[in-house]
Amino acid sequence: MGLVSSLSSTNIAVSLLLLVLVFLSVAVSAVDEVKNGRVERELLVQQQEGDRVSRLPGQPEVSFKQYAGYVTVDESHGRALFYWFLESTHRPHDKPLLLWLNGGPGCSSIGYGEAEELGPFFPSKAQPELTFNRHSWNKAANLLFLESPVGVGFSYTNTSTDISQLGDTMAAKDAHTFLINWFRRFPQLRSRDLYIAGESYAGHYVPQLAEAVFDGNKNVSKDDQINFKGFIIGNALMDDGTDQKGMVEYAWDHAVISDQVYDKVKHACDFADEEEFTSAAACKEALKGYFDVYYLIDMYSLFAPACFNAAWHTAPAGYDPCKSGVTEAYFNRRDVQEALHANVSGRIPYPWTHCSYGIRTWRDAPHSVLPVIKKLIAGGLRVWVYR
Repeated sequence: MGLVSSLSSTNIAVSLLLLVLVFLSVAVSAVDEVKNGRVERELLVQQQEGDRVSRLPGQPEVSFKQYAGYVTVDESHGRALFYWFLESTHRPHDKPLLLWLNGGPGCSSIGYGEAEELGPFFPSKAQPELTFNRHSWNKAANLLFLESPVGVGFSYTNTSTDISQLGDTMAAKDAHTFLINWFRRFPQLRSRDLYIAGESYAGHYVPQLAEAVFDGNKNVSKDDQINFKGFIIGNALMDDGTDQKGMVEYAWDHAVISDQVYDKVKHACDFADEEEFTSAAACKEALKGYFDVYYLIDMYSLFAPACFNAAWHTAPAGYDPCKSGVTEAYFNRRDVQEALHANVSGRIPYPWTHCSYGIRTWRDAPHSVLPVIKKLIAGGLRVWVYR
């Protein structure tokens, strides 16, 4: 009995020791998890604060926060997209997030979208003064402006051949990667309703990025899922045949082209047959007569005056035909770039422009994105197309 009792005591002691070791192991793991979680949160705070824009040169006093900087979308190529995020003016935690894209392809969402259309800050001729846009969309939403694709505005690549590979596919892929990585930097915004919006060639960008997010949500981890609700596109290029036909008819209806040019286009171009009107030599020659007017008049603003010189005075209604020149001067200021954390290395070899002169080729673009839009409507997304 003594031997049996001794063995039992030994087994109990060993069992207790094992339980203690297991408990200590679990406790150490828990401490490590807490420590690692704290370190991750601290790194996130550092990243966010590193992108925090305290105040821009000439900026009026505002109460909302803003952030700007770069998000890498391809480590091996050194591709990074530039963003500018502006919180809503009131109760930003209750407002949706709206990503804005301009078109081109190759034009800046900062230059047009933020600084001349729907953002809160408009550059003024009284440099470096910024005026506050009382119609800014950040009264209704948190705004995220993205310069996409690489080569546009402050967005860049360290692999020069990337520029020759640009097209709809690459633009959508990089913008989707941007969103995933941006939400990793700002995880507190991941639960917000996201809407994607844009104009002009963003009629391609927006539905294709929307499709990438919609499909991607089915294949990514729960931590990377995006609370995507819908998209908005205005004055958008969506279908080559109907868009081209509509532009020609608009020009003729507004006496921009002659009856002869209009009749020539009408007889030479079969807009219902996309292969025909994009490849037929007679159609291309006829359309040349239409596009010649672009050298004479601003087809995007027929009833507004052109900018003849910097001394032009703003019209009483508030329209300034020289606004783009003012915007370009502002974003090329070194102090402005430093405030926005843009071109931080100073190595971007070209000045900031509204539309990139370096993008000369566009490798792929479908004739129509209407099938994509139909797919996303059927998938339950909210869609608004306006002119």
